[in-house]
Amino acid sequence: MRNYIWSFLLFFCVVFASFSQTKTIEKGTYISTNKGQKIKLNLLDNNKYELVFYSGDYKIKGDSLVFIQNKKGENSFNLTYKNDNKAQKIKIKFIDPSFYSFYIGTQKGSEAVQYERLSDIKTKLDPEWTTTDTEFEIDRTDYLYLVFEEYEAKSTISKFALPKDVSEITIRYELDEVNDLNLAGFYDKKTNELQISEHAGKNPITFINSKDAKPDAVSNIKPIENQSVLQWTYPGKEALVKEDFATDVQVDTTATVVEAYQKPKFDFKIKIENNLKKAIEVTKNAKSKFLVIAIDKNPSAKADFENFIKDQESQVGYYMYDSYNPQYDAFNYYLATANDKKWLKANKISNDTGIVVLNANGDILATAKSSLSDKKSEFNYYENFYKSLQITDAFFAFKNVQKNKKVTDADLVTAFYKAAATELPYDYHYEADSAYVDEVTYFKYTKIGLDKKEISQIWKKLIEAHQKDAKPNRYLAETILYEIKNQGFYKHLFNEDRVLNDTDFLAIDYLLKHYDAIQGMNSANEQGEAIAMYMGTLSSEISSSLQQNIYISQDGVEGSVNKNKIGVLYKKLINYGKSNYDSYKNYFTFLTSQGENSNNDVELIREFSTYFDKYLSAEKGNVIQRLDDLYATIDTEFEYSYGGWNAFKEYHSNLANSVAWQITLKPENASYIKDAIIWSEYSLIVTKNNPYYLDTLAQLYYKDGQKDKAITTQKLAVKFLTSEIDEQTAVEIRETLNKMENGTY
Repeated sequence: MRNYIWSFLLFFCVVFASFSQTKTIEKGTYISTNKGQKIKLNLLDNNKYELVFYSGDYKIKGDSLVFIQNKKGENSFNLTYKNDNKAQKIKIKFIDPSFYSFYIGTQKGSEAVQYERLSDIKTKLDPEWTTTDTEFEIDRTDYLYLVFEEYEAKSTISKFALPKDVSEITIRYELDEVNDLNLAGFYDKKTNELQISEHAGKNPITFINSKDAKPDAVSNIKPIENQSVLQWTYPGKEALVKEDFATDVQVDTTATVVEAYQKPKFDFKIKIENNLKKAIEVTKNAKSKFLVIAIDKNPSAKADFENFIKDQESQVGYYMYDSYNPQYDAFNYYLATANDKKWLKANKISNDTGIVVLNANGDILATAKSSLSDKKSEFNYYENFYKSLQITDAFFAFKNVQKNKKVTDADLVTAFYKAAATELPYDYHYEADSAYVDEVTYFKYTKIGLDKKEISQIWKKLIEAHQKDAKPNRYLAETILYEIKNQGFYKHLFNEDRVLNDTDFLAIDYLLKHYDAIQGMNSANEQGEAIAMYMGTLSSEISSSLQQNIYISQDGVEGSVNKNKIGVLYKKLINYGKSNYDSYKNYFTFLTSQGENSNNDVELIREFSTYFDKYLSAEKGNVIQRLDDLYATIDTEFEYSYGGWNAFKEYHSNLANSVAWQITLKPENASYIKDAIIWSEYSLIVTKNNPYYLDTLAQLYYKDGQKDKAITTQKLAVKFLTSEIDEQTAVEIRETLNKMENGTY
């Protein structure tokens, strides 16, 4: 019998994949149980699912939909008290803190606050850090300060007035934010909860059906004061060490210690040109910088501009710290004067207050009807605005190459690569519609008109021109990888997913032809300073792209239209000797899906038989040792992606059982019954006493004429039924035993 719960776990991990049929998970809406912003998980008809992030109200402006975010909760520290007026000290219990980011302070009356880092307290009490929570005692005090410190961001400081008789305080820190998720799923039948997590089970988010959802428990204990302080410190506080932060903040790795609260050693200055022509010329020579033109007709314009520049110099100098780093020097600035009226008029800019951003070629990338002071937080290397300018600049570059009749092959490769590889911000506005023009909170990005058919034709000719390359073009190979994953130039230029076409399959042939060379380039990148094209192996990248594209739809055409071509490509990977566990896993998922759709499992059975004989069969050694040898081929850096050794074993035992089960269902597969018995027996060597697997093996024995052996095995299936097996399945297994015993099977 097929294990449907395992199938749910397998297919949920694939982006765009459908939920497997089970008898225990209801269709409907589930709501995450985390604090603050909720996530909806909708299990829909036709085996489809969707994750819905929502956060509040919205407004419709013309053709635009503007979401209005709810205000974040004022207090992220959740405290509970116990009172005992006889207690001499106060017991503190901090539940599962991120040690390096938290500080605790005490204050008596109006005396100075005494701070101590939580990790220091933990180390004194528990040098080996054997427990997750931190428990300690403090002297009686009037006020308790809790600090969540963030690098290069505002630290959260909450001040609590303590009751006179408080004896114990339990502290929990609760974040309101939910990050992007690389999903895996688990259904808990005991609690009727869905646990969705990143990286194979770490930090799961729990979903319950919306009809069972209850309001969040709200702490009745409120701080008397909250502050948000940039570069928070106190007398005697140690310099901040960059390893203290388990966040994604990028840090200049040239320094071992980042003295965040001392003046940077490098005195960075921004040079302001005295005329627009010179400012454009200097930016053009810099090549990678953008020119920000401020338009301000207020009397205080010059003073405001100078203050803005001082703030920017301080911020950028802080990032550079001890030496110049061009990475952070991303913008030049210029304050428009009366002498620039002609240029402003020529570019249809008539605002009394506004911002215009140019690229190195003098193209206008973005405009806003706001002052520099209103937007100063966005002129930052780390902000999405900078990324939006980069992608808009990439679009301009692409357009210029497209129009150039003398364009070279190298220019085309560079243009496609730049459009594909430049990171696309999550909030990038493709449409330069009028709704945003009147909003000072938005930059309006220049819309670049590009023709889909023309772009596709240029790409086709480029791929065809490189089919005879003696060695691979690194940038072309990387662009192909972006493109077949729907993360490339087409997605960036037109904001659409795309079903693979003939050009894509030709491009994949290019990757296969130069497989070893590309893999070698990537390994050299991983070990050197260059950024690797991909993580893991090229075959994994190709197979996962093929698997994901099956579920894409474009203009009414489903990705499954390519099923024959995809099948051929998987076979090429295998025949070239480049297929690995990852690509085989995707291949079997593909074949299983195709078999279910066509009601023909022959291809799956044949391919699994080959895989079994090559990697799993006991004829070539101990079963577990052979599995261990195969597991050793997985890069340990990505081991979490497979759930570890136990999940690896379970995958293979269930795969063997699932394929063997197909033999019991269809008489036309009867010629494989001897093989199926071997596969089924294998599944029980790897995962013992599984009632699903025992049921499969018993039915195979019976169909093979081994009736006594079948009845004995089916009795074992009944014996090992547990409460975790759904009731209907248990009934079917018992009925099968009855039929075998009375001769009606």
